[in-house]
Amino acid sequence: MVVSELGYTVDDAKLLADRAKLRFSREQLEKATQELNDMIRYVDQLAHVDTEGVPPMSHPHSFANVWRDDEPKEGLSAEDALANAPDRHGQFFRVPRIIAGEEEG
Repeated sequence: MVVSELGYTVDDAKLLADRAKLRFSREQLEKATQELNDMIRYVDQLAHVDTEGVPPMSHPHSFANVWRDDEPKEGLSAEDALANAPDRHGQFFRVPRIIAGEEEG
C-alpha cells in the first residue's frame, strides 16, 4: 500500500473514485495518490510564507462590482432555445444518461 506522510493512500483515492462513479486501474490510482500528495505538500508551503505587512485580498486585480437595477427582459422562447439541440423531447433537452438506474419506460 502506498502511504504518504500526509496519510492519503491509494485506498482513499479509490474511495473518492468510487463515490464519483469513476474507474481507474491500480496504477492510475497510485499515480493520482502521489500527485494529490505532491499538490498538498506544495500548497502546504504557502503556510510558511511570510505575509507580515501584506494586506489581505480576494483577487490579484482591483475589480469593483458594477451594480445595476434588475430589469426584466424578454427571454428566448422554448422553440428558439431548443433550435440547435441535438436531441429533444417536447420542450425539454434530451441528454445521455450518466447515472445508472431504471431504464425509461
